[in-house]
Amino acid sequence: MDIRNSLDSLKSLLGVAQPAPASTQPKPGSAAGPSALSSDSATVSSAGSQVSLTASDSEVRMDKVASIQSALASGTYNVPASAVASKMVDAMLGVKA
Repeated sequence: MDIRNSLDSLKSLLGVAQPAPASTQPKPGSAAGPSALSSDSATVSSAGSQVSLTASDSEVRMDKVASIQSALASGTYNVPASAVASKMVDAMLGVKA
């Protein structure tokens, strides 16, 4: 089984952008000219602003957030694999919770 093909299929199902083909990137060891540097770009999504708006929302249970952060920091946070798998399948099928 070719994992890359499965990952590419999953990315296309989830609407994740595909990376640019390797042929457009400079080869290792080759000198990149000034035009290579001027063609670089970055795209910033609106996810950061959405997160900050949600964080200021009064519906966020900060006690729950703090307990999960504490469990993550101590290494005791555990999510059953079946729950993760179920959510992944629901997301791929477009099922809303």
